[in-house]
Amino acid sequence: MGDTFLTIKSPSEGIYKEKMSKFLAFAFPVASAAEAKAHIADFQKRYYDARHVCWAYMIGAERTEFQSNDNGEPSGTAGKPILGQINSFGLTNVVIIVVRYFGGIKLGTSGLIVAYREAAKEALTAADIIECHETEDVSFTFPYLAMNDVMRLCKGSDVEIVGQIFDNSCEMTLRVRRDYAAGLKSKLGDLDGVVVR
Repeated sequence: MGDTFLTIKSPSEGIYKEKMSKFLAFAFPVASAAEAKAHIADFQKRYYDARHVCWAYMIGAERTEFQSNDNGEPSGTAGKPILGQINSFGLTNVVIIVVRYFGGIKLGTSGLIVAYREAAKEALTAADIIECHETEDVSFTFPYLAMNDVMRLCKGSDVEIVGQIFDNSCEMTLRVRRDYAAGLKSKLGDLDGVVVR
């Protein structure tokens, strides 16, 4: 299915040491580029004393939205190797941040590439990799009299209720796998008084 992807279940960490330099790697599951950038900004503040805070992220089931940053390391020696590990593991909706504490000995271009790659790999090796699905929120209004019919459609294991207001006129938002959304909208539209937004 086109909406299925692999990501990590929860944050994970890894560490790689080379010639007195320490590379601390942190991987986080994220749902958007904005969320990834919030983690990056947080780490840049938290590790203000580190020489470099390099990172890469990948977003979306199609794996077409990604970015990486060398944060002052020679071009292509940090962000790209980190992104390379995200690709090697076939992941998306993930950000990896690698914090470098310089040990006083230069590693050279190839040494840096290896260090950032290995640090990112350590963080991903420690992570629980899970299969997820792209989701879509379906919002609609309906008269109270249609409640039983609507609730019957919500009973499926692949439907999550994310918002609801019950009154004379009711509102509901359901979260479903993206490839099930059109079918759900169609079923809802067949019910009396239901208006899908």
